[in-house]
This record gives sequence, structure tokens and C-alpha cells, in this order.
Amino acid sequence: MSFTPLHDRVLVRRIEGDETTKGGLIIPDTAKEKPKEGEVVSIGAGGRREDGERIPMDIKAGDRILFGKWSGSEIKLDGEDLLIMKESDILGVIA
Repeated sequence: MSFTPLHDRVLVRRIEGDETTKGGLIIPDTAKEKPKEGEVVSIGAGGRREDGERIPMDIKAGDRILFGKWSGSEIKLDGEDLLIMKESDILGVIA
């Protein structure tokens, strides 16, 4: 993929959740919530302080993350649905 986010933005691929409940019921696509978990595809170089010094990013490509329900903007690259969001929209990294 030939896309690099700018500044403190992150490109994320959603990780789809289970399609069945613990009891074995199948959840149809229309009733599913969008996943709030994803994998970082690429990151920008980081924001800048007022003095021009770069602020390093706390995450890296390949990290599994949690983000808010309404975080980011949906984009389509190479036929794949992805999200682009600011690093501050990320709630945490899953170990």
C-alpha cells in the first residue's frame, strides 16, 4: 500500500468480531456494531511542538488498538475499507 498518514495521524484496519454469541446464535450483519478494535497499518511522523521539534508517536505499525465508537474517518484504499484517525483518538494498545 502506498499511503502514509501525515503528522500524528494513523491508518487502521478494523478487526472484525465474532459472528456468533457465546450461546451459539448467529448475529446478522445488520445487527452487528462496527468493531472498536483494529490493527495499525501505518503511522505518520508525529506532530510538532511550538518550537518545531517533532513529538514521537507512542504506537507503531502492527499494534492492536482500541478506539472510540465514532473515531476516525472511513476511507477506501486499494479496495479495502480503512480508518484514518489522530493518535489522540486511540484509547489503548492491546498487549
